[in-house]
Amino acid sequence: MILSLIQSNPIVAVVWIVAIVLSLTVHEFSHALVGKLRGDRTAELEGRLTLNPLAHIDWFGFLAVVLIGFGWAKPVPYNPHNLKNPKWDSVWVALAGPGSNLVFAVVCGTLLRVLTAAGMISGTNLLGIFLVLMVLLNLFLLLFNIIPVHPLDGTKLLFAIFDQPKHERLRFFVATQGPRVLLFLVILSLLTPFNVFGFISLPAFAACDALTDQSCLGFLMRIFYP
Repeated sequence: MILSLIQSNPIVAVVWIVAIVLSLTVHEFSHALVGKLRGDRTAELEGRLTLNPLAHIDWFGFLAVVLIGFGWAKPVPYNPHNLKNPKWDSVWVALAGPGSNLVFAVVCGTLLRVLTAAGMISGTNLLGIFLVLMVLLNLFLLLFNIIPVHPLDGTKLLFAIFDQPKHERLRFFVATQGPRVLLFLVILSLLTPFNVFGFISLPAFAACDALTDQSCLGFLMRIFYP
């Protein structure tokens, strides 16, 4: 997807890559920040409490960004035993990432509306394109990461809810088989017509439309098929 955009509109392709790298950086930084606030300095000591993208980039994840327009960063380490309340603070650390994506989407959507109403930008200049992409990409990151499949952030909430001994087999299955399940679903979505993550698209585009006051699907169509 991005490869075709690089050929047809390299400047917009660079804007897309910058937007996703920035969104991933803030996502991981937020994990590290909340971890420190709740008593764990593991991420800080490993140099992850920073907004420097180089501290968070996973180069395979970055390659995925270039190839398909979506990717991942290095997971932020934390030690639950250092947290003030290991059970629920682990949830807050996990949800800090998706929470930052929600805040980012709302802020960028609001800024886009204000600047557009003031006649300072339009949906066709680079700043307008960047802000719409920030809204859309952060919404996708939010919805994708709250899926309760390990190692995604939503798993921590699942573990906190089902923490009783009778649910040990469920937790073990999710923790050990989750990465395989997630990889299978991603490959299935990329290589076949069966996009199992399609259920993310509907709320993501609906929220993007509401935040930007325009059709975000139409926006993408204009980018890829000018």
